[in-house]
Amino acid sequence: MNKEQKKAVKYNKGPLLIIAGPGTGKTFVIVEKIKSILNRRLAKPEEILALTFTEKAAFEMEERLDKELPYGYFQMWISTFHSFAQKILKEEGNQIGLPINFRLITTAEAIMFLRKNLFIFNLDYYRPLGNPEKFIEALINHFSRLKEENISPKDYIKWIKNKKSKNEEEKIEIKKNNELAEAFFIYQKLKLKEGILEFSDLVYYLFILFKNRPNILKKYQKQFKYALIDEFQDTNIVQYDLIKILFPQKNNPFLTVVGDDSQAIYKFRGASVSNILNFMKDYPQAKLISLIRNYRSNQTILDFSYRLIKNNDPDTLEAKLKISKNLIAKKKVDNKTALNFYLANKVEDEADFVAKKIFSLKEKYSFSDFALLIRA
Repeated sequence: MNKEQKKAVKYNKGPLLIIAGPGTGKTFVIVEKIKSILNRRLAKPEEILALTFTEKAAFEMEERLDKELPYGYFQMWISTFHSFAQKILKEEGNQIGLPINFRLITTAEAIMFLRKNLFIFNLDYYRPLGNPEKFIEALINHFSRLKEENISPKDYIKWIKNKKSKNEEEKIEIKKNNELAEAFFIYQKLKLKEGILEFSDLVYYLFILFKNRPNILKKYQKQFKYALIDEFQDTNIVQYDLIKILFPQKNNPFLTVVGDDSQAIYKFRGASVSNILNFMKDYPQAKLISLIRNYRSNQTILDFSYRLIKNNDPDTLEAKLKISKNLIAKKKVDNKTALNFYLANKVEDEADFVAKKIFSLKEKYSFSDFALLIRA
């Protein structure tokens, strides 16, 4: 481990934010931190919660820990936010009226479900006479986004009631929003009646469970002594609200979040990079550690990338938190020709150039060493 990684692994005084650039070993740090917690007997395996964003990342973390730890450490909670929520809702969901044997449906099934029940909804603008099914997919996406931003049907209806129209245009807009709010309310109710949930319902309902049933919240707060959240830049608002209610600031929790605004890729799914900035406000006692030693690329690529990303200032963590994210390559071999720019006149010229370039390097590399990224 390098100096920054060691600091992150050993830190044990409360909340911790790790800003980890690409190739700086963030998964390695999380795994080492879990090992350190167990080896120092600070917590039992079942008292550690590790949440990742994808099943692949959860599996990778589990696999790495499985190789490193002695036989028998199988009770750890390593999962995605959705799997974590599903597991608890299966056990405790009935406390807020969820069917225990609920079935998860896909987006395609949700569209079919809404289509089947379309005439139950009091829709006018969103069910045009010429094409009643025109807005179905857009409605499903809208409802999912509301849940990702932790907005309940009641909140939505209340917000509409407080809106005042100054002109005819605003009056039509309020009418449309009112239609959506009522449809959202009916849609959520219908699904519960049918015993079905969508993926966007899982974290949303878990938050409601914890908020409305303090005894259950207390049970899980007591269970988890340590929490580690990976890919924090990809969490949405309801996921962050869940973290905050489970690990409140007043408890000075052993909460570690790892993220990097330059790697945020789920904005279209409601992810909020502002969660990283809000973390420092919500947990003012949090320690900030930045990992800048890169184990993946050479310095030329890192320097060009950094120059490019600097164009996002002042809307970057580096500018706002006044930290350095200028990555330093661990590989000492530098290659000044690592980056080239070639402007072709037509697509055939580009294809020829790429093919010739690969064949000119085939003595040094095998074909599996090459990657082509194409926009379309």
